Amino acid sequence: MKDIFRGELVRLAAMNPEELAPLLSRWDRDSLRMRLADSDPLILFSEKARRTWVEKRIERNESFDFTIRALADDRLIGDIGLGGLRWNHSDTFVGIALGDRDDWNKGYGTDAMRLILRYAFTELNLHRVSLGLFEYNPRALRSYEKAGFKLEGRMRGTLHRESRRWDELLMGILRTEWMEKHAHDN
Repeated sequence: MKDIFRGELVRLAAMNPEELAPLLSRWDRDSLRMRLADSDPLILFSEKARRTWVEKRIERNESFDFTIRALADDRLIGDIGLGGLRWNHSDTFVGIALGDRDDWNKGYGTDAMRLILRYAFTELNLHRVSLGLFEYNPRALRSYEKAGFKLEGRMRGTLHRESRRWDELLMGILRTEWMEKHAHDN
């Protein structure tokens, strides 16, 4: 069996508030990145506030959160996690964010998604992983489809950005679908 936390381009690592907080604080200043990742109003957080936020995520232990590190130089390039777990239904939501635009479109996100899905379906034995994204992010839609997610729903006109309404898209992947696609990996 392959190393569950190491892919072809990235590895998943534990969250370290001292290391992650300064990067998150810097990444928060990229409004395009923030608009692609979240529907909340843009807010700038200090490094101290981000450190507290990361520490609380770790302390609550309600999710499975990891940093994403590039294998080539072990540089921290983003974070990924499973949250909103409902153990009785065996399902969860996944969220991913890459920090610097220089790291986009290089396969890092696709590789990290492969790893987190492997973790969800083989280690946690979950049945379903879901995610949400915004209509104005076709790059993410293609990446998620590549990972095996299927478009399951559309919430019309939920987001108001740049003087127009956008849809929120809902996607999901089942363990059986993932197993069929990745049977050769195990």
